[in-house]
Amino acid sequence: MALVPCQVLRVAILLSYCSILCNYKAIEMPSHQTYGGSWKFLTFIDLVIQAVFFGICVLTDLSSLLTRGNGNQEQERQLKKLISLRDWMLAVLAFPVGVHTTVLPFILIEMRTSHHAYPRRNSGLVAICTFSVGYILWVCWVHHVTGMWVYPFLEHIGPGARIVFFGFTTILMNFLYLLGEVLNSYIWDTQRSMEEEKEKPKLE
Repeated sequence: MALVPCQVLRVAILLSYCSILCNYKAIEMPSHQTYGGSWKFLTFIDLVIQAVFFGICVLTDLSSLLTRGNGNQEQERQLKKLISLRDWMLAVLAFPVGVHTTVLPFILIEMRTSHHAYPRRNSGLVAICTFSVGYILWVCWVHHVTGMWVYPFLEHIGPGARIVFFGFTTILMNFLYLLGEVLNSYIWDTQRSMEEEKEKPKLE
């Protein structure tokens, strides 16, 4: 039995993200006052993604407790949709985007404590590519409006190098998606094997 129930752990993680976001917004930085505000930065977007993801996790836990044993098929159907949304967010956003920051340990804990069903690979890759390209276009739009790049090093490389860099980051996000899929399968295949081993009758 876990020392800290995963439901309590999720609430604690959610509260920590909410606290970090509040403190982040309270910091007076010149870049936060310019066009796009904090939303220019992938770090801030990632914090929002993680907060929303763990919020959905907590909501799923509460819904699961409320629907347990009541036999209401409609509530169970809504719970399944919520679980599907939670799993989709982990696969497409929370893990691939979260890898580039210090939030990765929280995601690994979540993957270890709850099984998550990954979407079909093609649809998952399309979704993460859409996010990546969307953020790249957003960065380019901010530059178009302000004349400044969100990340200063982009100012010191040529257009061709920028295209290569943006292409590389999109490929990297796809790789991270696949890494999460493999890691999720490994964790739960290993656990399933351990449980099956325990259930085998002991030889005299």
